[in-house]
Amino acid sequence: MIKKRKIPMRVCIGCQEKKPKKELVRIVRTPNGEVMLDSTGKKAGRGAYICPQEVCLNKAIKARRLERNLQTKISDELVKEITATLKKYHEE
Repeated sequence: MIKKRKIPMRVCIGCQEKKPKKELVRIVRTPNGEVMLDSTGKKAGRGAYICPQEVCLNKAIKARRLERNLQTKISDELVKEITATLKKYHEE
């Protein structure tokens, strides 16, 4: 008998939709306070998942969900950096 593997699901902090973990991008706040995109999904720290779309990122920032989930202030520079990286990620 073949056992079916459970697909891990996560909620996008932008659109609030539940999607498979592999379809989302993880943004992580490392233990030393640095915020970055986590392409592997395994970096140590507090993470938040978001769809690889600029619309979801804007919703998360406007509603302050990203700051709340990562428990840190998000600067405008960091938002621009994450947006640029998401655009590259979406093109692939």
